[in-house]
Amino acid sequence: MRPLSLLETRVLGVLIEKAHTVPDSYPLSLNALMAGCNQKTARDPVLNASEAEVQTAVDALKVLHLVFESSGSRVTRYEHNMARTMALPGAAVALLSVLMLRGPQTSSELRANCERLHKFADVSSVEAFLEELAERSDDKGGPLAVKLPRAPGAREARWTHLLAGEIDLSALPVAAESADFVAASELAALKAGQQAMQRDIDTLRALVDRLYDELGVSRNA
Repeated sequence: MRPLSLLETRVLGVLIEKAHTVPDSYPLSLNALMAGCNQKTARDPVLNASEAEVQTAVDALKVLHLVFESSGSRVTRYEHNMARTMALPGAAVALLSVLMLRGPQTSSELRANCERLHKFADVSSVEAFLEELAERSDDKGGPLAVKLPRAPGAREARWTHLLAGEIDLSALPVAAESADFVAASELAALKAGQQAMQRDIDTLRALVDRLYDELGVSRNA
């Protein structure tokens, strides 16, 4: 399958999401789909796609059998076909949907953000499905997710989808590998403590100097 465009991944992600969050309104009309694509919350990046642009993305996804039109309504409605076309379990589809809608996330963030689409027992179960997506064999279409290098200042590595194509991991900033990683807030606290200790030392030195002066004793004696 060819790499998808940003808008194509957004359309696909919205259809998967809305199938779970607004089942009474699903499949979606073009207007509802456009609103979901341009939604201001739970979206990264925020888009401002036109109706024509969304329709073009839908038509492209139909060619790939990832989206199809539903019957039985005077208004044309659309639904996704990702699980069947790509032979993926519901949990994996939910993870990919949230990654397409919200961008790279940690395993913990994915578990929380997938809550309405699929309930994962714990973070380890999220990671198990992500690992399966990352190790997907070429005969099944190749990997669909990848774990990004831990960014500087971050405690956890994030995951992203590969539906839009491969990512050059070597171009991403990487945190220094260290078992003694200290967050910026912890460094600030350590620095503040060091400054307070230095002030105490200066105060003690001044007190000792005054005592020497009062006793008339030379410090070098």
